[in-house]
Amino acid sequence: MQQLIYFFQKFKYLLFFLMLQLIAVVLTFNNLNFHKSKYVSSANAITGSMYNKISSISEYFQLKSVNQQLLEENTLLRNQLEKNNSIVFNKDSTVVDSVEYNQKYTFTNAKIINNNYSKAFNYLTINKGKNSGLDKEMAVVNGKGIIGITDFSSANYTRVQSILNKNSNINAKLKNQYFFGSLKWDGKDYNIVQLTDVPRQAPVKVGDTIETGGRSTIFPAGILIGTVINVDENNSVDNNIDVKLFNDMSNIGPVYVIKNLDKEEIKFIENQDIE
Repeated sequence: MQQLIYFFQKFKYLLFFLMLQLIAVVLTFNNLNFHKSKYVSSANAITGSMYNKISSISEYFQLKSVNQQLLEENTLLRNQLEKNNSIVFNKDSTVVDSVEYNQKYTFTNAKIINNNYSKAFNYLTINKGKNSGLDKEMAVVNGKGIIGITDFSSANYTRVQSILNKNSNINAKLKNQYFFGSLKWDGKDYNIVQLTDVPRQAPVKVGDTIETGGRSTIFPAGILIGTVINVDENNSVDNNIDVKLFNDMSNIGPVYVIKNLDKEEIKFIENQDIE
């Protein structure tokens, strides 16, 4: 016992130092998970932020592909909607005949590769042509309204006569009314076109919506055009009306070309000699 006491007295400072070291090690190990958790959380936050930025960059470069996919889906839906609106019902049954359709229009999506809007006679060029079923005298529109009428097609491209063309003459009318006129352009402002030949008794006022009249083989009825911003105060025979287009013709994205499947038959009937 005396020797044990002597040992502690001789090495008391060393033993005290070792005890402190042991306490320090225990405390360090007890707090290791906390420090590790903090490190991992910080690392995850940094990594997550990097992945988020990388994902955003990747999504940005994929926008073109995504937009094209959405455009094709919209084209498919437009064609399907046209079919559904033209379904023929069996007279002897309440069941829809899903085989017999009377579809009148088809839609083809296209991209504008050239657009003129600052001249008196403006044209656009789109990246679809005869290989895609396009030909002259087809309506060109987008989600906001009318763009123009196809003028000439090659195998892969089509020239479109813009509504901003002094030769443009499109049947149009007041929305929810049956007063018709001719949509033209005076060559001045690319945001404003003119509706002429509207009957004087038509109750036209600023803010009214103008849309296609459907009295041609090119544009279906109800395609949006713009809103009335001025009515001729003289109330002349022409009754000129200024219409601000829904479309910004200087900034047009993807478009749809509308084909009237009954156009040739209608023209054949209309061109018959009357005895």
